[in-house]
Amino acid sequence: MTQPLAYIHPEAKLAHNVVIEPFSTIYQDVEIGEGSWIGSNVTIFPGARIGKNCRIFPGAVISAIPQDLKFDGEDTITIIGDNTTIRECVTVNRGTKEKYKTEVGKNCLLMAYVHVAHDCVIGDNCIIANSVQVAGHVEIGEAARIGGACAIHQFVKIGKHVMISGGSLIRKDVPPYTKSAREPLSYVGVNSIGLRRSGFNDQQIALIQDAYRFIFLRGLNNSDALVQIEQELEATPERDEIINFIRTSERGIFKGPTGN
Repeated sequence: MTQPLAYIHPEAKLAHNVVIEPFSTIYQDVEIGEGSWIGSNVTIFPGARIGKNCRIFPGAVISAIPQDLKFDGEDTITIIGDNTTIRECVTVNRGTKEKYKTEVGKNCLLMAYVHVAHDCVIGDNCIIANSVQVAGHVEIGEAARIGGACAIHQFVKIGKHVMISGGSLIRKDVPPYTKSAREPLSYVGVNSIGLRRSGFNDQQIALIQDAYRFIFLRGLNNSDALVQIEQELEATPERDEIINFIRTSERGIFKGPTGN
């Protein structure tokens, strides 16, 4: 159902049962999946690929060109996964020639005033609270929870199932399964409540806690800590996720609870 006061370019591709409310603008080279709802005063620029059953609230701007002076008009896209909700005044910019896409996963919630810059990749089932500012080239793992008014530096990587305190300045990589807070951002424990809600059992959570004791509580440097984890802890997907994340971190990870 399309309201007569909405503008939809004739080359835009809208699936069955898409609702476009008044005063929204849908440009060419836009695809919107079945059952999605686009609120009033939304602008969806070329290159948007919006999945099924998404909800985009008033004032949002999807797939605008990057706020990057190196952008030279290349054809890039913005992907919004199925069942994702984008609240009021969220902005999601399309990619550059670095990755040619910006991607938000399935079943995500981006609360009001979130900004997602060019070439970011956000995993499935993430919740990003009000006014979080995500700079370019950031990667956020699945089921991450990022508190309101956080600012995330460009090229930062945030692991799966993390919980980050509101108002944090995120300058370093955040390893998976952790909770973080304070200034500068520091490890404050394992996100055990979030992990249980996601179906992790006590044995899995205990192994994750053991791994982070090596990294943050035994006075070891990261390289030595990872070697000891490999030698002393059972190989599991969670253990290997932690090891691989830290070994491949280019910006380095945040500090431990005592600044180590």
